[in-house]
Amino acid sequence: MNYFVNTLPLALVSVFCAAIFSAPVSAEFNVEEQAMIGWIDEHSEDAIDLLEQLVNISSGTMNHEGVRRVGKVLRAELDDLGLETEWIELPAETQRAGHLVGRLQGTRGRKMLLIGHLDTVFEAADEFQAYSREGNIGKGPGIDDMKSGDVIIIYALKALREIGALDDAQIVAFYTGDEEKTGKPLSVSRKDLIEAGQWADVALGFEAAVHYDGSDWATIARRSSSEWRLEVTGKQAHSSRVFSEDVGAGAIYEAARIISAFYDELRGEEHLTFNAGTILGGTDVQYDFEQNRGSTFGKTNVVPRKAIVHGGIRTISLEQLQRAKEAMRAVVAQHLPHTDASISFIDGYPPMFPTEGNKRLQEKFSRINEQLGRGSMPALDPSRRGAADVSFVAPYTDALAGLGAIGEGGHTPNESLELDSMALATKRAAILIYRLSRRQ
Repeated sequence: MNYFVNTLPLALVSVFCAAIFSAPVSAEFNVEEQAMIGWIDEHSEDAIDLLEQLVNISSGTMNHEGVRRVGKVLRAELDDLGLETEWIELPAETQRAGHLVGRLQGTRGRKMLLIGHLDTVFEAADEFQAYSREGNIGKGPGIDDMKSGDVIIIYALKALREIGALDDAQIVAFYTGDEEKTGKPLSVSRKDLIEAGQWADVALGFEAAVHYDGSDWATIARRSSSEWRLEVTGKQAHSSRVFSEDVGAGAIYEAARIISAFYDELRGEEHLTFNAGTILGGTDVQYDFEQNRGSTFGKTNVVPRKAIVHGGIRTISLEQLQRAKEAMRAVVAQHLPHTDASISFIDGYPPMFPTEGNKRLQEKFSRINEQLGRGSMPALDPSRRGAADVSFVAPYTDALAGLGAIGEGGHTPNESLELDSMALATKRAAILIYRLSRRQ
């Protein structure tokens, strides 16, 4: 079809394009929605230019200056849109850069919270630092997770401004600066986001969209993400006495027993996973839980006196998380001879449960996707997604996630994005916000 269009006289090209594009749009969207769709298409390269600018700013979570620089660029965009902007400085104890917030303090329609984040997993020392483009594929640190989503928020709002739909709207755009490695305590680093969620009627998360098996998928649920810390002790002795009545099994065998029992007794419940990420054992063990690294010393002829296991756990609900914790504690309590062990849990991201309100948002979003010719959007299996900031507000408001563009390779040097999916995601978001802003 491209060849056919290119061979037509210029005057007929306009008529032909109008025929193939405007007719179905007219049937599916009202005049204002059509105007937004047209504006987004016209400014798709502008959005990609802004994405390139953001990706070329190194903003790993611990690169506070880089996070602030990304925030400064987006703050200028929000200011231009007429939002009241604020940079929220976090206390020094959190060791994080802070958050960017923009607010429209209107009175019309539903109160909407739009969530992005400024940081990436790639710190300043990482070799993967620059944006590149080959045709429709863009590559770079954070391009998929989630600087494309950050830009989509901006351009959806710009499209809404173009038709006057921002006038008197109630919208908060909230960009966290530490999504990839949250500041502690969470009661401090997520306080303002949670308060925004308590204010909102709807929360929309703009991390990457999901497309597989020929379908687009809506995210109405995400699992929690917490960590567990297992610390084991045994009786140090000559290895010739291991398993004897007075020496016992040693710390490493006790750690192995516990991990094996976790696998045998807890594995299999739907949406519950628990991963042992690091294990160290020996005579002397040093481990930094914050940096996820350590060292150990031991000898083959010495029964080890210490072992540490550091892992993660994910669940679909707080009830499932509590059940898993109790089961893990019960396993830990059954010690091998002359060993001791304790397990502790550090709660992180809460679960985003698939509520009825979330399902209604999915239905609205799916309808928009169908109208855009993409088909329906089934609810995604929450086991396919990691945790995200939207989970912190999901207990207080209806929530939908995955409103970003389509990419792959997040958190790796192969991170990439289908650049034409930026316009698609912006259209879906703008139309959804437009329709929600007209409902109480």
